[in-house]
Amino acid sequence: EVVDDLYLAHFGQQRDDPALSYPDALKLAREVVNNPATELRPLDPPPESRAAVCMSFANHVLAELETRKRRLGILGYDDLLTRLAEALDAEDSPARLRMSRRWPIVMVDEFQDTDPVQWQVIDRAFSGRSTVVLIGDPKQAIYAFRGGDIVTYLSAAETAGAKKTLGTNWRSDSALVDRLQAVLRGAELGDPAIVVHDVDAHNKGCRLVGAPNVEPFRLRIVERSTFGRRGTQNVSINDLRQHIGKDLAGDIGALLASGATFDGRPVQAGDVAIIVETHKDARICQLALGRAGIPAVYTGDSDIFASQAADDWLSLLEAFDQPHRAGVVRAAAATMFFGKTAEDLVDGGDELTDEIAETLREWAGHARERGVAAIFEAAQLRGMLKRVLSWRDGERHMTDLAHMTQLLQDVAHREHHSLPALRDWLRTERDDRGGTAERNRRLDSDAAAVQIMTVWVSKGLQYPIVYLPFAFNRWVPERDLILFHDGPTRCLHIGGKESPDYRDVERLGREESAGDDSRLTYVAMTRAQSQVVAWWAPANDEANGGLSRLLRGRQPGEAVVPNRCVPSKITDDDALTRLRQWEAAGGPVLEQSVLAPAPRPPAEPAPTGLDARHFHRSIDTTWRRTSYSGLIRVAETSGVSSEPEVVALDDEVGELPLLQPSTGPALPSPMADLPKGAKFGTLMHAVLETADPFAADLAAELEAQIVEHSVWWPVDVPAADLAAALVPMNDTPLGPLAGNLTLRQIGLRDRLRELDFEFPLAGGDLRATAPRIYLRDVGQLVAEHLPQDDPLASYAERLTGDALGNQPLRGYLNGSVDAVLRIPSPKGNRYVVVDYKSNWLGDGDGSLTSADYERARLVEAMLHSDYPLQALLYSVVLHRFLRWRQNGYSPEEHLGGVLYLFVRGMCGAETPVVDGHPAGVFDWQPPASLVVAMSELLDEGTVRA
Repeated sequence: EVVDDLYLAHFGQQRDDPALSYPDALKLAREVVNNPATELRPLDPPPESRAAVCMSFANHVLAELETRKRRLGILGYDDLLTRLAEALDAEDSPARLRMSRRWPIVMVDEFQDTDPVQWQVIDRAFSGRSTVVLIGDPKQAIYAFRGGDIVTYLSAAETAGAKKTLGTNWRSDSALVDRLQAVLRGAELGDPAIVVHDVDAHNKGCRLVGAPNVEPFRLRIVERSTFGRRGTQNVSINDLRQHIGKDLAGDIGALLASGATFDGRPVQAGDVAIIVETHKDARICQLALGRAGIPAVYTGDSDIFASQAADDWLSLLEAFDQPHRAGVVRAAAATMFFGKTAEDLVDGGDELTDEIAETLREWAGHARERGVAAIFEAAQLRGMLKRVLSWRDGERHMTDLAHMTQLLQDVAHREHHSLPALRDWLRTERDDRGGTAERNRRLDSDAAAVQIMTVWVSKGLQYPIVYLPFAFNRWVPERDLILFHDGPTRCLHIGGKESPDYRDVERLGREESAGDDSRLTYVAMTRAQSQVVAWWAPANDEANGGLSRLLRGRQPGEAVVPNRCVPSKITDDDALTRLRQWEAAGGPVLEQSVLAPAPRPPAEPAPTGLDARHFHRSIDTTWRRTSYSGLIRVAETSGVSSEPEVVALDDEVGELPLLQPSTGPALPSPMADLPKGAKFGTLMHAVLETADPFAADLAAELEAQIVEHSVWWPVDVPAADLAAALVPMNDTPLGPLAGNLTLRQIGLRDRLRELDFEFPLAGGDLRATAPRIYLRDVGQLVAEHLPQDDPLASYAERLTGDALGNQPLRGYLNGSVDAVLRIPSPKGNRYVVVDYKSNWLGDGDGSLTSADYERARLVEAMLHSDYPLQALLYSVVLHRFLRWRQNGYSPEEHLGGVLYLFVRGMCGAETPVVDGHPAGVFDWQPPASLVVAMSELLDEGTVRA
């Protein structure tokens, strides 16, 4: 959004091609925003140059982003860190004292991945005050692309008062450690301060027994002659991928078929890991293993939002929003949810499209009632599971669909997103390329299988046998945006290739990138417990590969690992000569990479003695997550609910029979001819929630909202007619609790709309120690606090009676208050709970007037539908909301009561007012003491004295 606006502002008026294309501008903005702890370079670009344009645009993006976040009240993770670091900057900062007192001992794990701002926080808050223990391995600093800053680690390590080193390798066999140390000992991994030191192995000997080749460190050599090449003619990586993939599958197949054991047990597919740097390499390995009949799963950090499942979910969400558009519906039909082919859609024609559209409406209803997970369930009931699993990669697709469903369900619950909001969120996430863990695709099978993963995923893991098929190769692209260090300062150069300092900066960036890759290679080589199998091949980018630079780029005993092998091309004979030096020094044992058919691994024995797990626990049926509607539903009395998870207002009644006759003055109801029932009530609620009462043309505003929401809640009334009927209720005086204001006079800034809530009853999850509370206890409070002349005093008997009184209150109560109005008063502001009701209170002769909604009939309607309980619960919600947010909160001063607006009886400015009560408006001021006592009862089970 920021980039779109600023790109137009910067370049929209230019006739010629702008210096910065839109894709480059978007890429630039993302890189700048994702690296907040960096200094932008070049500092002083030539005026009018592309570098100057990039610097201006980047700084404008950062400034505008801060402005918009401030305006919206948004703080991101980086903002929190930066603000904390700023708060800790001063020597006499109170935050320093508080944090050091709170945490006298601070341990920071994985410190090598710390960024400069994180270290500022730790250093300023704790250095010299608390005991600070930094735990990290600079040899495993591989997250520079996510902000990890090895320079920060090295600088911090210099200030340490004491240093301790783990001198024992607890993972690998001594035979493997010795082979790896022959290559890695003394090597500088990107910095003279990051050196591989000697370690002792805890596990002596070798735990891998009976393998076709038991050498702990094997290096398979791919010669040019395999591809008909000679001399220094290199081989394309695509050709090498095919060859090495087959060789890899053959070697693993032979291992699994050999009867080899690890630590006394048979080697299985799950004991083997393949570690790569790129997703393309991983896919080649997985495909080759699959063709050889060897089960394999890719545990990569590939992005779930780039999967077909994400595309299909987006198509479905777009169709929910536009079920009337045939093209959008057909696109949804072609997803995995329906599985229709182009031929199916042509043959089915409009009839099939209409059928799919109706299903979409049905599923949208499921989503609003029970969340998007209900859509996934409904699709499976229609045969999606069986259909998708019959496809190639069906398990992969179903895993991705389930993963996407969970992500959508979580964000819908956390952010209270509607379906259109979920659609927009998914679009944004697909465009984003963040690195959060929740974006990583999950395993598609938990069966015993070879584990394929990237180096970043492998960090911290271990496997008996590790294969490194492509560690010899690394492609180094030319970059316009370069991360590098100028001394201790982390910098991001955005000036591009035309910038005068580009070549120097690119050299620095390449050096740091090569250091990162050296550490990646170290991490990959040290994941194995018993055996490492790697390859070397004369690829075009072999000179840049981490393993090549370790073996071909240096001699045994040399510390410096070059950024690139020299010469960049070398004959097979010369390469073998250099590699044999390492073999002679105790390094890898060389083997020729010759393809052999991969034997089929033995089938996993089928488990025996299967039995279903039995459930022996007793279920606490008194603990539940409920709502006002759930509490009163046992009494089977109709009412109206405001809970957001309900598809339509499920207890909205068409007609409510009342005994009290209407006697007051009668004005025709503007809504006399409108439909009855839950669907109309839900539409009305949605419109009143979103319409702006200060709109210059209120009727037009209401009509626009009706049109928008009628997609979900269609009623057989023209939008203009319904809007005209809703205008008078906005002009009806709301009575003394609201200062006789009208809804039209109370703007959106003075309304809290759809206040969602969930709070624990009797301690919530504390089931063992929870007090026993029942609705009859609420009834006793009502009887104690309401005076006899209160219009709802008799409701206490209802709550203490058998129909409702025996209901336990344990678990959680959730719901949504239609609105809270802020009403000015002489002592400040008062806050009034509002609930909209569309009940029909006519006598059954078809007519409807304001007299049907006079005070006495509203009292009867309130009691009949158990609305007093709803009013009290919502008052408790408001009380709890205000006590944390209202300065100087006093229940007596700030709780303004409740208004139940029976909209069919609100006839505008001329609405009859009898004894101060406008028709259609039920106002009630429960004592503040009752609200406070009820809040304490629901929370603690007792009322404080």
